Amino acid sequence: MNRDLYCKIVREVKEHDPWFKQRRNAAGELGLSPLQKVTAAFRMLAYDAPADSLDECLRLGESTIIESMRRFVRAIVEVFGDEYLRGPTEEDTARLLDMNQRRGFPGMLGSIDCMHWRWKNCPTAWSGSFRGHVNAPTIILEAVASQDLWIWHAFFGMPGSLNDINVLHRSHLLDNLAGGVAPKVQYTINGHHYTMGYYLADGIYPEWATFVKPIPSPVGSKHQHFVVQQAAARKDVERAFGVLQSRFPIVRGAARLWDQEILSDVMTACIIMHNMIIEDERTEGAVDYIYEGSGEDAVPSHEPTPPPPPLEAFMERYGQIRSRPTHHQLRDDIVEHLWQVAGGQ
Repeated sequence: MNRDLYCKIVREVKEHDPWFKQRRNAAGELGLSPLQKVTAAFRMLAYDAPADSLDECLRLGESTIIESMRRFVRAIVEVFGDEYLRGPTEEDTARLLDMNQRRGFPGMLGSIDCMHWRWKNCPTAWSGSFRGHVNAPTIILEAVASQDLWIWHAFFGMPGSLNDINVLHRSHLLDNLAGGVAPKVQYTINGHHYTMGYYLADGIYPEWATFVKPIPSPVGSKHQHFVVQQAAARKDVERAFGVLQSRFPIVRGAARLWDQEILSDVMTACIIMHNMIIEDERTEGAVDYIYEGSGEDAVPSHEPTPPPPPLEAFMERYGQIRSRPTHHQLRDDIVEHLWQVAGGQ
């Protein structure tokens, strides 16, 4: 990340948690600086470095380094979570629809998939429920990513013995859509009008109106062309997982922490900083590299939570989300639309 973004994180974390502020001890000598503590946390996240390997270069004890990392990820979640883990707003939805319209997928909001993080120090009593196809205890992350690799949805903490369908039934991905508070989506494909966005998914996901899956055995040029285009666009979330793991190798290797809550904070903080880097790179050409600049940081607006919808309206939307006829009609329309685009080219 750029230096100005790093300094912003250090400043916000120091203001949020007084533990990071530099103090004088009883002898009047200055203690550890915020840069020492934050750098120790960053080295553990960005290099997957053990705590006892940083004591010589940073002049911190092992216990202090571990405490710095724990407090740092918690501060990142509390300070930046509302802004960088938000769902798509109306402006974000319009930008996503326009981005995917140019790719040949009108109405698409992103691609969805799950990632497993191996838990090395999983308690023995829990290892059975956390052991899945990886043959080791893992924790699952469900995510939705767009073409620019921004992660719009993150649901972490399910044991590795579950599959993608079990995780989907427990996540909050479709809560806003079922509750009627999601941004409005209007688009037309092949002469049919739709009012719900969709996500590209692999074959394990259910046949719902909010998912577009590949055709298992494509026959003919149209279906084969659709399978190729759908697989190419669905790789957005896989690319996001790869970039996240390359930026923060701590989530690529085996987790060495014992507490599941701290592991959740680590994963969430890495996703938040991943989105912060993407936002910073969008305007990298227009960045003012004067690090001692004046001005106030923008504060995200928080709209009041609307009341829950009536039960009848909720059940109606819930049925529309799980509509299999709409799923098949939408996929057939996209097949025809992609073939028309390919024919024009």
